[in-house]
Amino acid sequence: MNQQATPLQEPGTGGVRWRFLLPLGLFAALLVVLFVGLVHSPEKNIIPSPLVGKAAPQFSIPNLVSGGTPVSSAALRGHWSLVNVWGSWCATCRDEHSTLLMIKQQGTVPIIGIDWNDTPANATNWLQQLGDPYQQVGEDPNGRVAIDWGVYAAPESFLINPQGVIVYKEVGEITPDIWREQFLSRINAAGGAAPPPATGG
Repeated sequence: MNQQATPLQEPGTGGVRWRFLLPLGLFAALLVVLFVGLVHSPEKNIIPSPLVGKAAPQFSIPNLVSGGTPVSSAALRGHWSLVNVWGSWCATCRDEHSTLLMIKQQGTVPIIGIDWNDTPANATNWLQQLGDPYQQVGEDPNGRVAIDWGVYAAPESFLINPQGVIVYKEVGEITPDIWREQFLSRINAAGGAAPPPATGG
């Protein structure tokens, strides 16, 4: 009687088809290595950005304040700045808001807000209810500026040096610890922040 081969047997030998099992084993081992590396990585929450080390993208957008001066990249030169992309629809932005208010109170750097995919009414109500940590807030309802900055989620924040160069990007919420360890440490290492110029509107 002829012996029929099962899917995992070589015809006539009864041996396991190791050439099919081996790739599965290698794939499983690769997943384990990647998982262990992610867990033990000290920078597992940091997503590299191609913009870090480059000049901040140029932009000029309407001010959230009716009749206010347009918010532009010109406000980012000559001093340290923090650009924060947010939206009133963003739950994590609400969690982050108290830290932004703390940063404003410290007076280390001005925070420039980019209100992303939002409406002026919702954004204004948000700031009236929770407090306004921003020196200026620009409207980006269609996300065109956010695209230039490589933003794909909110909140995202960028630290800009006095030369207008992006030196750090944080994806997700800025906590007090992240502010001290990732932002303030870079400012202090570069000699500290000079008082930013006053900006109206």
